[in-house]
Amino acid sequence: MAATASISVTGERMKLARLLVRRKTALIGLIILVVLVLAAALAPYITGYAPQKLSIVNRLRPPSTAHWFGTDEFGRDVFTRVIYGGRLSLFVGFAVVILSSVLGIVLGLVAGFFRPADKVVARVIDAMMAFPDILLAISLVAALGPSLVNVILALGIVYTPRLARIVRASTLVIRELPFVEAARALGVSTWRIVTAHVLRNLWSPILVQGTFIFAYAILAEAGLSFLGVGVSPEIPTWGTMINAGQQYMGSADWMMVFPGLAIVLSVVSLQMVGDGLRDILDPRLRKEL
Repeated sequence: MAATASISVTGERMKLARLLVRRKTALIGLIILVVLVLAAALAPYITGYAPQKLSIVNRLRPPSTAHWFGTDEFGRDVFTRVIYGGRLSLFVGFAVVILSSVLGIVLGLVAGFFRPADKVVARVIDAMMAFPDILLAISLVAALGPSLVNVILALGIVYTPRLARIVRASTLVIRELPFVEAARALGVSTWRIVTAHVLRNLWSPILVQGTFIFAYAILAEAGLSFLGVGVSPEIPTWGTMINAGQQYMGSADWMMVFPGLAIVLSVVSLQMVGDGLRDILDPRLRKEL
């Protein structure tokens, strides 16, 4: 039985992988995302410069063979700072996805499965969704103080309602299905029903929404850093680099163009992967592939 189940799971994964390959946009997005992640992870082996090393004699040099993306106002290599900045920006996005997923799953399951708690949790979700994401994030960071941990915490709270709402809506449907009613009739504990029967059927929308939250978090972190309320300005991130380069617009555009391009590529690739996963994991859309 165990071997049969293992073969079935492996076959399903292979089928999903083939469908992903057939979705050209999702495959291209995945390739771009993998390249960005590998570049950030292997940054010390890709560039021979240090992200904080000053070289005033080389300040504001245009892109060349020595400095692929040019240099900034302190002579620092922009290419080096872009790939090192990707480390922090991608880490923040991933950490926000984990935090918002944990909080969103808990709130969504509580609201969707336990009727008395639904009204309270649903109203809290609606109230948080009423605020623009960036304004709520700025307010939370201002209250907590600018730091990497507080930025992750603030963005995790901001994007929790997005996931909680999807989990709640799906749970409201699943809890009324016959297999859940049968589990109740057999005396299965509530905890077992929620984790083994409800939660396991929610992973597809959670995974898809997670890719979108990843993209939103990268944009939000860049926005916070650009406004000066994110991480310390000394730490290279794509947002702080754009903020530093805005005063040199017109004379050293590369200081803003390349970190901005990195943000665009990461966000667009995540959106492409998310759209592809949605089409693949949704049985109704999978039939059209």
